[in-house]
Amino acid sequence: MRIEIFISPNCPHCPPAKKLGERLKKEGWEVKYFNLGTPEGLAEAAYRDILSTPSLILRDEEGREVKSWRGEVPSWEELRKWK
Repeated sequence: MRIEIFISPNCPHCPPAKKLGERLKKEGWEVKYFNLGTPEGLAEAAYRDILSTPSLILRDEEGREVKSWRGEVPSWEELRKWK
């Protein structure tokens, strides 16, 4: 599984999303961050229709969206059941 995490510089809820991403990396997940404070991150967010941060998109091996959390951070337990 791969997870994409969309964050922004002034988002008060983004640090927990980043922390969750680091924990997932340690568990062997592929984690990709998109910072909406950069032109590249903003473009990717527009393409993925991300309107709030933090947002997380879970993708399968073929890159298809399996589940998303927009404007929220899922619990560790909720994510673990997707592995």
